[in-house]
Parts: sequence; structure tokens; C-alpha cells
Amino acid sequence: MGMGSLCAQQPNILWITSEDNGPDLGAFGQTYAHTPALDKFASQSAIYTHAFATAGVCAPARSTIITGMYPPALGSQHMRSRAPLPDGIRFYSHYLREAGYYCTNNSKKDYNLIEPPGAWDDSSRNAHWKNAPKGKPFFAIFNHTISHESKIRLQEQSFPHHKTGDAPVPPYHPEIPETKRDWAQYHANISKLDKIVEANLKELADAGRLEDTIVFYYGDHGSGMPRHKRWLWDSGIHIPLLVRIPEKWRGWREVAPGKKTDRLVSFVDLGPTVLSLAGLKPPPHMHGKAFLGVHKVAPRQYVHAFRGRMDERYDMVRAVRDKRYKYIRNYNPHQVYGQYIAYMFQTDTTRLWKKMYDQGQLNAVQSAFWKTKPPVEFYDTHVDPHEVKNLASSPRHAAQIERLAGELDRWQMEIRDLGFLPEGQMHDRRGERSPYEFGLNAKNYPLARIKAAAEKAVDATADDLEQLRDMMRDPDAAIRYWGATGCIILAEKAAPARRDLLRLCDDSSADVRTAAAQALFKQGEGGRAVVVLQTVMQEKNAFYRLRAMNVLDHMDETARVAVARIAEIGDGEQIGAYGENYIGNVIKKAAADLGISTTKNTDKKLRGKQRSEKKSARKKRD
Repeated sequence: MGMGSLCAQQPNILWITSEDNGPDLGAFGQTYAHTPALDKFASQSAIYTHAFATAGVCAPARSTIITGMYPPALGSQHMRSRAPLPDGIRFYSHYLREAGYYCTNNSKKDYNLIEPPGAWDDSSRNAHWKNAPKGKPFFAIFNHTISHESKIRLQEQSFPHHKTGDAPVPPYHPEIPETKRDWAQYHANISKLDKIVEANLKELADAGRLEDTIVFYYGDHGSGMPRHKRWLWDSGIHIPLLVRIPEKWRGWREVAPGKKTDRLVSFVDLGPTVLSLAGLKPPPHMHGKAFLGVHKVAPRQYVHAFRGRMDERYDMVRAVRDKRYKYIRNYNPHQVYGQYIAYMFQTDTTRLWKKMYDQGQLNAVQSAFWKTKPPVEFYDTHVDPHEVKNLASSPRHAAQIERLAGELDRWQMEIRDLGFLPEGQMHDRRGERSPYEFGLNAKNYPLARIKAAAEKAVDATADDLEQLRDMMRDPDAAIRYWGATGCIILAEKAAPARRDLLRLCDDSSADVRTAAAQALFKQGEGGRAVVVLQTVMQEKNAFYRLRAMNVLDHMDETARVAVARIAEIGDGEQIGAYGENYIGNVIKKAAADLGISTTKNTDKKLRGKQRSEKKSARKKRD
């Protein structure tokens, strides 16, 4: 087929996206919502009730969408990373452009990846499908930020369509005036979004392009409220998805306009689906599968999700879900859910919720977010949509738990999940290769052995201590890391391994030294731990320093002198695409907790560098 005839048959495709909002629209049954334009659009569209982001935060989720691949396979699973791609893996927009599409993005990228050249004809605040050359089909994205987490902090006093006192509050949040106001503000922001989407659709209709264009609307993950954004409960990954397919392509419709479909859809499927709608076969390296178009496949049985570093705080969580059940695996059960993230704590609900916990004013469901995690969570979302009743030890659900646990294992091995390597170690071990290429090499990355070590560490009891000690003597640094992590989890029960941990304080891997130091601190060896961590804070690799600073932040008065010295010097390392000073965030938090003031000179120096970096980042984005 020649390019001319191919283009003549290809539909225009418009994606309208919004940030930080779950399916809180009237069309999805939310009675508190005021979304008339989106509800009208839904009446003309397929309403996907089981669509899910792969991560509860923007950059890793966008990394999934733009590549059609899972970020734990690409090394882009951490918030604001800059992982390179190997030759041969490109964005879906590259394929569309080669097929004759005029591709525009207005305007956020935030892909967590180093972008290959040629992804867009125009990616800017002026990018628009109207600029497409005559006769060319277009693919266009308009991304709207009015519903973003930061907009919850507008703290408007009244709302045209919402009564603050009627705002629905989930059972895990305290039902206090400030939380109701935040929820009302969130819904008011979605109503503002609704007007913007209405304008997008009117513009298309006024130009006579509505019946030649397939239109998607979706949100990039769950709401910006705490325990939603950044997490793998449905509150963090369940998203609204509406797809309007004009009459001329009615054969591609999933259901009749205005009808709901419970087909499972993952963000990893969006790229392959847009290629399929353009008549292109998705390349075999894409993990996702098309759910519409000429290359549509059978519905998936599961969706998968992941959580890595969130801003300045490390974590590792994986999840798998079918239409009813959710299985979550926590690989850092020694950490509380609600780790202090500077950006997240700017929201009133977050601060007051934590304050009420500290003062003993919460019930068990509300308190859980501020406590450590179990290794496994399992939920029946049909009877427990808020996912507050963990059924991991329920005999009645044993078969379902085993089934989903097996699926998670299969998926991790299939995609070669790089999350079992600490971030700093991953980048050091890969050398000049992309993380993806490194991960595919079983000799360099013996995933089965490392994963088995991680599973043993997470589930370890005192009876497993000899196995952990064997792991701490292993030639592979990742296995030594997980051995030490098992001792962190066991805390005082790992005391018989003290000599092994002391030996690891001189390990060749900085991440291993940091884990050993944390385990020693748990055993009352804070002085030795501080000496090790101060040394790691001199490493060139910023991710080593970030992890070490996280441990120092969780220590007591033993770390005072070290934290004061680090605060005086400062660390202005910029991590990610937008110049985020995550190490500086942890330093300030650790210093504040110990009553240590950062010097004016250090703060001034860091702020100046941050302003310069952010100005440069804005220029790059635009």
C-alpha cells in the first residue's frame, strides 16, 4: 500500500489528557461530580470502567505510555529518572510520523527517559492539530494540569457546583473540615477541567473534524490526594478512559456509544492501540497490546503496576490485578507507607492526617497509612473498593492469592524487572549500556537468583538468618544488598549476623554499605552506621548519596553531628528532568527533625543553583 492511499484511510486521532484525577466523573457514577461536558462526551463514547495506570505518579506512567513498555524493564521506574533507550526502541509517535501523521504534543513530556530525536513535529504550548499540512492525518495531544495535585492547594473558599460539607471522604482519611475542603477543591478543579475539555471538543467540531477524528480522554493516574497519588491501590492507578469512535469506523467500537465496558486496559496498551488505529502493527518489543483497531487482540486477564523511588524516598512495590482481585507485594516492609515527601506534605490533608496520627486521634483504618507495610496485601475490590481490608492471610482466598502471586512472578521474569537492583547500583552495573540492554543479559543480571534473594529477605524470620548470612557473602552485590535488607527487616533479631554486617561496611558497593549501616543502627550500633553513611555521602553517584541520606534521616541523636556537617555543606545535586534537589529535601528534613538550621549561605547557594537549573529545564521543555 502506498503512503498516499494509507493516509487516505487513516483517522485523525486526538488525545485529551488530564493530571492527577481518578474516574470522578458523573459518567462513572460519581454523584458529587459536576462534569456535564465530559458526561456528554461519554454518552458518545465507550466508557472503560477498568482502565489502569501502571504507576500512581506521572513520569513513570508517561514512560509506559510513550514506549508501550513497562518502565521496570527500561530502568525508568523511579520518579524523575533519565534512563537512556537502546537503539531500536522508540516512541510510538516516531512510528506515526513515519506513516505520514503530523504529530503534536501540547505540551508536557516528562517521559522519565532520554528522548530520541524526531518524536514530534511540534511539542510546545503552541502545538496544535490545526497546523497539520493539508492532506495529512494528525495525531495530537492536549494535556491539562488544572486537576493536578498542586491545584488542590488553591484553597478557594467556595465552589460554584460543590458544597464543601457534602464532599465525600474515603474511610482512611480523617473527616475534618480541612480534608473536606481539599476534596471539594479537587472536584471543583475537575469541573474546571470539564470546561477546558468542552472547548477542545468544540474546536474540533467547529472545524468540521469531529467525524474524522477518534478522540480519547483519560487521566494520567489517580487523584492528587494522599494515599492516592504515588500508590498502587485503585485510588492511585484507576483512571477514567473514554474513547469516541465516529460512525465511519464503527466496526472498531468496543461497545455502542454511551455504554460501559469492563475490558481491562493498561497504560502499556495505549501506544500499541494508537498504532493499530493508524493501521500499523505494533513492534514486537512493545509489552502492551492493542485493544482497538486492525491489530486488536483478545482482552487481557491482568494489569500490572509498580512503585519505585517517589521523589526523594525509596520504595519498591509491585501489584497485579484482574477484574476483581488485587495482589500487592511490598519489598520494603520495614518502611511506613506515608514516608515524608516534601511535595506531598504541602497538602493540608497530608499534614493534618499525620498530626492526628501522632496525637493518637485516628481509628485503625485511618492509622494504617502511617505504619509499616506487610509483605503481601490482597484485596477483593468488589466488596472492599477502598482496599482497607487485607485478605493476605485468608484461607478462603488462598487459591486466588496463589494465582495472582504466580502471575506477578511470571510478569517480573518476562519483563526482566530491574527493580531488584538498587537505583545507584543499577546505573553503575550497566556501564555504557542502556538499563534495558543490561537487564536482558542473564549473565550480567541473574534475575532469578537476585529475585529469590529479595523474596527470602522480605519474608525472613529469625530462623532464616543463616540464609541471610550466606547471601551477605555472595559474589553478587545485589544479593549482598538483599541479605543486609533482610537484617534491616529483622532488626534486633538479626543480632547474630552483626559480624557479617560489620564486614559489609567495607563492601565494594555503596548500596550494600548503606543497607548494612541501617541494619546495624537497628541493632543499636548507630555510631558505626554514621561513620559508614558519611563516607557514602562522598560518593559521586547521586543515587548512592540519596539512599544514604534517607537512612541518616531515620536515625536519632546519634546522627546529629553528621547531619549538621552535611547540612552545612549542602548537596545541590539535580535529579531528573526538572532540576529537583531531592537530596537537599532529605537533608533539610533530617536537620529540621534534629533542630539543626541549615546555613543561610548554603540555602542561598542551593536556591541559586536550583533556579538556574529549573530555568534551563523550562527552556528544554518549551
